[in-house]
Amino acid sequence: MASSGVRKSAFVMLIVYMAAMSAVEAAEAAVTCSNVVRHLLPCVSYVQNGGQPAAQCCNGVKTLLAQAQTKTDRQNVCRCTKSAIKGIPTTRFNLANAASLPDKCNLHVPYKISPSTDCNKVP
Repeated sequence: MASSGVRKSAFVMLIVYMAAMSAVEAAEAAVTCSNVVRHLLPCVSYVQNGGQPAAQCCNGVKTLLAQAQTKTDRQNVCRCTKSAIKGIPTTRFNLANAASLPDKCNLHVPYKISPSTDCNKVP
């Protein structure tokens, strides 16, 4: 029988995949939900457990920020991230971890990583 941590990780990865497949991708957007999922998967452990994010996680966030050059791209990244967050069981702990990820990686994301973020208002 799989441990609770392994089941939880598998569940999170499944939800992220489902969110990516079901999210509406703007035709003109260069950054797709597939890109978002690929770059943020290394962050799952940090979001679940806290501590310090892995270098791969911070590199993924940095890559997404570099790729999301237009307002449409930034909004699409926001929507994909938000869909993934809404698709998993959340606690204050892991929502706080998700929100703190840019600071932990010394990066600036122009919106709060949260299920309550209005992606239409992302600059």
